[in-house]
Amino acid sequence: MDARHLLIETYPHIPPASALDQLTPEQAARRIDGAEHSIAELVAHMNLWQNWFCDRCAGVAAPLVEHAADGWPAPGQWPDVHQAFLRGVDRAVSLGSRADDVVTPAIEFPPLSHYTVRDALVHMAQHNSHHIGQVILLRQIMGLWPPPAGSFTW
Repeated sequence: MDARHLLIETYPHIPPASALDQLTPEQAARRIDGAEHSIAELVAHMNLWQNWFCDRCAGVAAPLVEHAADGWPAPGQWPDVHQAFLRGVDRAVSLGSRADDVVTPAIEFPPLSHYTVRDALVHMAQHNSHHIGQVILLRQIMGLWPPPAGSFTW
């Protein structure tokens, strides 16, 4: 498994860093009518779960959040949230680069008790992809798409 291609240099999707490129704090915090979360809230949510999965894969016995609402932390300052998310992606990639570890069990409690490190990385990639799609939609609505580095316009 190539975790870098799974999490950063994705072929079917824009890389997460590009989707978040050059957003100002005001743009990231902007609330759109009908949307449940701002971009900053989506990124804070992805960061929380990405860190949780990485901790589990690293052997840290991090408990699952008790309620779904607990998975949506207040984002804090945009530059900090943005950088923390990108560092988390890099951390996940480094976990996937250790070929011997990807089949190691990562989580010991249901419903994810069958997850290996590889399964956790795939889960993170799918979760991030889902929410990066929401980020892109919010950017489209705000007239901020494509990002400065370019991308598909659909």
